[in-house]
This record gives sequence, structure tokens and C-alpha cells, in this order.
Amino acid sequence: MFGENLRCLVVVGAQWGDEGKGKLVDVLSERADLVVRYQGGANAGHTVVIGESQFILRLIPSGILHPTTTCVLGNGVVIDPESFFAELDGLAARGIGTEGRILVSDRAHLVLPYHKLLDLAAEQSQNIGTTKRGIGPAYEDKYGRRGIRVGAVLDPAHLESLLPERIHRANQILALAGMAERASLDEHVALLRAVGPRLAAMAGDAGLALHRALRAGKSVLLEGAQGSLLDVDHGTYPFVTSSNTTAGGAAVGAGLGPTSIQGVLGVVKAYTTRVGNGPLPTLAEGPLEEELRRIGHEFGAVTGRPRRCGWFDTVVVRYAARVNGLTGLAVTKLDVLDGFDRIPVGVAYTLNGHRVDEMPSDVAALERATPVFETMEGWRASTADARTMADLPAAARRYLDRLERLAETPIRYVSVGTRRDQIIEVR
Repeated sequence: MFGENLRCLVVVGAQWGDEGKGKLVDVLSERADLVVRYQGGANAGHTVVIGESQFILRLIPSGILHPTTTCVLGNGVVIDPESFFAELDGLAARGIGTEGRILVSDRAHLVLPYHKLLDLAAEQSQNIGTTKRGIGPAYEDKYGRRGIRVGAVLDPAHLESLLPERIHRANQILALAGMAERASLDEHVALLRAVGPRLAAMAGDAGLALHRALRAGKSVLLEGAQGSLLDVDHGTYPFVTSSNTTAGGAAVGAGLGPTSIQGVLGVVKAYTTRVGNGPLPTLAEGPLEEELRRIGHEFGAVTGRPRRCGWFDTVVVRYAARVNGLTGLAVTKLDVLDGFDRIPVGVAYTLNGHRVDEMPSDVAALERATPVFETMEGWRASTADARTMADLPAAARRYLDRLERLAETPIRYVSVGTRRDQIIEVR
């Protein structure tokens, strides 16, 4: 169990994101000394419900809602300082104390206003379906060795000397793209002068802090953003995010050696959703998709965009189990399926007349694939009050048993509602 014999656990999405990682991290954070966000930026939103209150966290780890937990933004994260401090101030306004509880890696890269303009220009030409929050261009600058890291705020004069060249380059790209708007040097200087001292007070060597914490016997929970099928290497490329969302990215993005990680929990919905462009083989048809979206409130926490909805896809989840090395699954939103008489489960694809049991690497092939469904009996009863597996209707238990066998990964948690207490821990 995490926090006892298991001191370092990664929580990853095992579909296309929006799986309910925020709730699982919030539940597990009660046992964590440190919670670490290791990749992504303000394009990801984790929703946590406490009583009647709902919190949407974009950059700050979900563990912030536990008063004794330290939260870390690792070097693999790209940080929009405006969004970060707006989120911090919003938490303070709701009575959540964050003073002294947040460490920001001095190796993390900044997302600045010119990155957002570049993202808008790129999306107009590529139509990938990004959130247009500057995440991709910030990662491009990182790997192009022209990024600006958090540690630069410790030397304001040097930081300001970096800006003219980068803004000039961004404006050249914007002009070539036919964009009328331009990045302003004065705006960037003013922003960094305003946020720099506050950010500098939180900056430090996050990898060293985590290493020392583990050596001292503390518990570290590594929180991923987005989902495995959005990983830039292992996802449905090019309809992916700009970072490694899979568990291997946790070690790199937090500054830990891979042998520090003792377990990987994959979070999946009891069905499948996707926001943005790209293939979704098990997409539900017509009214059934709309019913899933309505019951599951399937709209993006950050963007508000409606999610496409379909049935559980075991090809996707089995693939995610392999590339992440999953040691367990958490199944969320089982309660959304409470009212269905029959529930299809995607068990394979048909492609070019042949059955396919493994994920194609080519997105065009995946677009052509048609799902092979098994149909399970629904349970037509509420699962919201279940707190043990024995409390679930027999048909719901059979459904979960089938998912576990198909995914070849043991189910460790089942979520049956949005609240903290609506969770089943499978021993």
C-alpha cells in the first residue's frame, strides 16, 4: 500500500487524459509527504471535489488540498507564471494555505506571452487541437536550447538580456504566419519584474529535495498530466501533447533515478473519452455518445470543450499498461454507467480485414480501424454508495472483472462518484 511499504508511486492517465487522476491523487495525497507534478503545463486540469466545493487545478499538484503535504513542480513542467500565481491566489481566497508548501524546480522552463502567440499561429495552420496556452512552443524552445528556465529569475539583469533575441525571433515567425499581433518586449519585462521575486522565493533544486526525502523514508507521489495516448513518443502522433506523459517521464521530469519508482498506478474511466482531434476507435454512436457526455459531465476542466465519448477500449489500456509498466489500475466514473442496460467493451480492432489486438503505431491505420465489441450486461442500479467490492451489483463486479482480465492489470481502486469518500480500495 502506498505510504507504507510503497514509498514512491507514479499516477498516470492510461487513456487520452481526463481519466480522473486529480481525484486519485487527492485521495492518495493523504498518505504522501510530497506530491510532484512532473510534466505538462497549464493545459491540463485536474478536478477535485471536497464536500460541496470543486477545485480545478492546472499547474499545482492536487496534493495542495491536504494541509501537511508539500507540492513540487518538477523540471519537466513548463510554467506560465501568470496562470501559476492566479491559481495560487485563487486557492488562498478559498482558504487553502500554500505558504511554504510549494517548491518549483529551478530547471523548469517558463511559458511566456510570446509562446501563446506562437501557439495560436501554429494551431491555425496545423489544427492539432491544442489548448493554445503556449505549451508546445515552450517545449520547442526548451529542446531548441533557447528556453528560459525558472532559475533565471534569480539574476534579473541576465534574464532581461535574454528577452530581445527571443521576442525578435517570435515576431518574425508571427509575421511569416500572417499574424497581425506581435510580442512586446516591454510587456515581458514588466511581467517578469512583477512575478520574478515571488517565483525566486519558491525556486530550488527539486530533484535533490526529492532524493533527500526518499532517503529519509518519506512518501513521494508523482502526478502525471494528460494521458498515455497523448505522449509525444507513445501516443497517437501527431495528435499528442509536447511532453512524455508516460511513467518513464516521471523520473526524468522530477529529477529522480528510475530505480526510485516502486509502482505505477494507471487511471482509466470505465468508458473512454477524448478531447481535441485524433482517432477514437470505440466512439459511441449518436444518442449514446450524447448520453455518456451528459451523465459524465464530459467537458474539459480547462477549455470547456465537449469531450468525445465512447466505450472502454482494452487495446488502448493494455498498450498503456505495457508502455508504463503499470502495477495497478484505478477505474473511475463507474457510476456513469449505472443506467445502461447493455455496455459494449472494445476488445480488439479490425484493420484491413484482419483482427488487431495491439495498438497500431500509425495514426492513419488507427483512423481506419473498427472496434470489435463484446457486450456486457448492465446493472441498472446506483453504485454511488458502494464502499467495498461486495457492495457493488453483481453485474458491475462482472464488468470490472472482465476489464481487469482484458487489460491484464489488477484493479486497485474503483471510483463511484466525484466526492473523496466515493472510492473503493481493493485489497
